[in-house]
Amino acid sequence: METYPVKVLLAFGETFRGNPEIHRWLMENGYPELGLLSSCIRGDMRAFDWLMKNGYPELAALDSAIDHKTEAYLWLRNNNFEVLAAFADACNRKKEAAEWLRARDLTIFLHLADRINEFRDNQYFDYHKRRF
Repeated sequence: METYPVKVLLAFGETFRGNPEIHRWLMENGYPELGLLSSCIRGDMRAFDWLMKNGYPELAALDSAIDHKTEAYLWLRNNNFEVLAAFADACNRKKEAAEWLRARDLTIFLHLADRINEFRDNQYFDYHKRRF
């Protein structure tokens, strides 16, 4: 995810504030994987399936790692997705992940973690959510 332009990542973050226009913008302007990652984090099983079937297993694993799925987290680590693993840790409020991201000038991911956590703190989780 670190290769996306910052403005695109900022737009991704705004989708967690319930802005359907920004979600639609991601979907229609070359970033459907980010729009669907947002949907996936918000509990859409079809979005998870789309990510897996369309070449974005790392984003599906990110969603699962954010949901504390150890297998997905280890998959990110073992497949050299260190930034995504740190992002998942930041979403789970691990201070060492925040320090790691800051040290690499990847603070946009701290902003995104804050947006995701704002959303998650105000939601109920579905324990039936599909696993990675």
